[in-house]
Order: sequence, then C-alpha cells, then structure tokens
Amino acid sequence: MKPSRKFVAAAAALAAVAWADGAVAAGGLPDTMVWSAYDVGSTGYVEASAIADAFGKKYGTRIRLQPSGTSIGRLLPLKQKRVSYAWLANELFFAAEGLYEFGAADWGPQDLRVMLGRTNGFSVVVTKTSGIQSVADLKGKRFAFVPANSSVNIKLDGIFAFAGLSWNDVQVVPFASYAASLKALVEGKADAAGAAPNAAVLYELASSPNGIAWVPLPAENKKGWEAAQRAVPFLEPFADTVGAGISEASPAHVMGYRYPMVTIYADASADEVYATTRAIIDSYDLYKDANPIMSRWHVSKSGTPPMDAAFHEGAIRALKEAGVWTAASQAWQEKTLARQKTLQAAFRKATEDAKAQNVPADGFAKFWEAERKKALGL
Repeated sequence: MKPSRKFVAAAAALAAVAWADGAVAAGGLPDTMVWSAYDVGSTGYVEASAIADAFGKKYGTRIRLQPSGTSIGRLLPLKQKRVSYAWLANELFFAAEGLYEFGAADWGPQDLRVMLGRTNGFSVVVTKTSGIQSVADLKGKRFAFVPANSSVNIKLDGIFAFAGLSWNDVQVVPFASYAASLKALVEGKADAAGAAPNAAVLYELASSPNGIAWVPLPAENKKGWEAAQRAVPFLEPFADTVGAGISEASPAHVMGYRYPMVTIYADASADEVYATTRAIIDSYDLYKDANPIMSRWHVSKSGTPPMDAAFHEGAIRALKEAGVWTAASQAWQEKTLARQKTLQAAFRKATEDAKAQNVPADGFAKFWEAERKKALGL
C-alpha cells in the first residue's frame, strides 16, 4: 500500500525534537515529537504519517518521522531516548523475548510496552489448483522459505503448530527475499508460502491461471489455536477482508498479528503515554479515511490484546476510559508481564553464568537461547 503524497509531504516537512523540550500543545501533548518507523513507502510509515498529520491538525503537535529499514534502527533510538515512540512490527516480540539480534549480550529481553496496534492478516497462500485445503495438507509440499525473514518465519512456526507440524514436515525451498518467495507460486517453483494478504505480488497470482487460495485457520478449531498460541503468543484468529482473493463478501480466516504497534519502554511517564494514547483514539475521524486499512485503528480493534508485549499503564488508563479494557484484557496483561519478567530475570542469570563459565562472546547467543527455552519450559 503506497503512502499518499499528502501524508509523506506533511511528515517530511515537519521538524521536531522529542518530549525533552518541555513545550506543551493541546491535549497535554508535547509541542514536538519524533517517532521511529519503517521505511518510506511501507504501510507502517503511511499509517504513522496519517496519524502524525491528524495530531498537527487537532493538537498543533509537530511530528517528524525517523524511518529505518532495520529492527535495531527503529528500536535503538527509543532505547537512547532520541525518539518519543517507535512504530514496530514483530521486532517488538523479538526484543521483549531476547530473540535473534536481541539475544546478544548487549541487548537481551527489553522491558517494552505497547500502547495501540493495528491488526494485520497472515496465513499460508497456495494456488487454487494445489489441492491444499488445510494446514495438515502442507505435509510433504514445497514450502518457500526466506532464511533472513524472522518476522514471517516465526508466524509460520505458529501455523505449523496449528496442525502439529514443523518445518521438518515440508520440503523447504529457500529464496532470497519475501517478494521472491511469493513470486515462486506464480512461477511454479513452490507450492506454498507465508504471506500477508495485501502483498502486491499476490494480485498477480490471483489473476494467473492457477488462481489463489488461503489455507484456512478457523477460529472454531480451539485445539489448533491453543497449539499455535503456545508456540507464538501474539497470534489470534482473524477474518481478513482486504487483500488478494478476498473481500467483505468472501473473507479469509487467517492468523491475526499486530503491525504497526506504538511502542515505548515501561519506565516512560504514565501521564505522557496516556495523553498520546488518548490523542490517537480521539483523532480517529481525522485519519480513518487515509487508506482502507486505517479503520483498524479504531480503539475497539487496536486497543485489545494480544500484542507482542504488555500494555503500558498509561495506555491502559486511556483504554479503560474508552471502554475497551476488559477482565480478559487484564488477565492477558498479567500473564504477559509475568512472562516478560521471567525472561528478564533469566537473562540476568544467563549473563552471570556465561561469565562464570567463560562462554566466549560469539557463543553467548546460543548459550542464552538454551537458557531462554529452559526458563519458559519449552
């Protein structure tokens, strides 16, 4: 989904510093802010731009977006307090859990919190002629795999778990990029791939002679969803209506995850987080028509779990006022906070044990991976 020129121009023209300047605009917001986000041209950048523009109109707050194409590039400025908020995808989960690049000794599980996050769909895409009608049918099939795409691959772990499968049950066919893995279905080089329904290349597959189909993940399959969420906690059932081969009249029953998520560290001021969360909620009418996906930012959809980390206390205050924070939300919050605290304690111990055992620097990530699984009982 391409950003409108209006929002890109508005975001690029604004100059700002973070909360530290102390000036206050309407609604208890600072006069200026900086948000880190995905690259210019990404859906996340478009959405952050639209909401930033709404803040300018409603509250007079000037916001500059700081785009980055890497997880570290979006999160490090937040850690260093050079940006006010980070608009993240599944790197939030990786950072909160100490996975992948965040498993290094100088990172580890980060004490991050979320404010709001928009639901996005994801599932396994196949051709209509493939004969694949369930997750179980993927066994033995050629599955497109992008080694460096951790965000896609972790969601596929959840989908395989839905039917008691793993990567060992499919024929892994490696590709260099996400786009190439989806193009492989058009070219007949793979039988299946993981994808978000609105990926541009999938419209080419939908119009091809073989057509397009989505492997269903029905919400009523409680056993399947329990297994999927044990493997990947931030996933949820979702009926997607925007994308290739699907519509309001013919939704795809896929896996929901959140992207982008407005993220802050746990020690951020509750009053500041409350004011910003409240502002995103209250300015909805100014940005909801920026593109078709923006309706998912309504607080009834963006203010509910699961997310990739626990909610910030300031955000919870705003969500309670909006009437969307329930007993079930609180139960999820407590469970997620307990998991995050368990991992943070395990990482501190792993760091001490690694020193005592003279684990080399280049071996720490593997050492921590084993300790993380032990702490979670995996």
